[in-house]
Amino acid sequence: MAKIVLETRGLTKRFGSVTPLDGIDMQVEVGEWVAIMGPSGSGKTTMLNILSCLDTPSEGEYILDGVATATLSEKERVTVRREKIGLVFQQFHLVPYLTALENVMLAQYYHSMIDRNDAEEVLTRVGLGHRIGHLPSQLSGGEQQRVCIARALINQPAIILADEPTGNLDEANEGIVLDFFKELHAEGRTIVLVTHNPELATFADRVVRLQHGRIARNA
Repeated sequence: MAKIVLETRGLTKRFGSVTPLDGIDMQVEVGEWVAIMGPSGSGKTTMLNILSCLDTPSEGEYILDGVATATLSEKERVTVRREKIGLVFQQFHLVPYLTALENVMLAQYYHSMIDRNDAEEVLTRVGLGHRIGHLPSQLSGGEQQRVCIARALINQPAIILADEPTGNLDEANEGIVLDFFKELHAEGRTIVLVTHNPELATFADRVVRLQHGRIARNA
């Protein structure tokens, strides 16, 4: 029987009179690739923020690897993000005055395990071994996104959460990034990916469609 690594029960999020998530029940198994789709305003990014412990629900439960996240202190939530989750954003969030290598090593620093060789190795894996000394402004959008993926992978997280990871990329770089996600899936990583791209979603094991903050049952 497959192990459930992410589970939400009645997950609800309110911002004043706005309810972007309304009673979401969802389970994700270890090693599963789930694509979350839906129109703008359907709650996709809010959902990912809660799954990544960047935000908390107003009501309901979020259980991560058997632990009810509501019981965690903020310090414990930070530790969970560092040790279990790799985050990839549409907006790259790279430190502009740090090189590609230093941006990846910064993630190691927060994990208290700095290893230059490991950082170089993961950048080489994403095809940037020759660009490790370049600043983000000296890299193309596709290269910056690959630095983000390297940063997400450096601490060997079991779970990858990605928010529109190909949203700002041209077709060639989109294909490169997609290949990385396919490799990660083949390695047994759990992937939850928010996307508008139906082609990207076809590679997922399952698609969860959100509509008005709820799972579309006819999906």
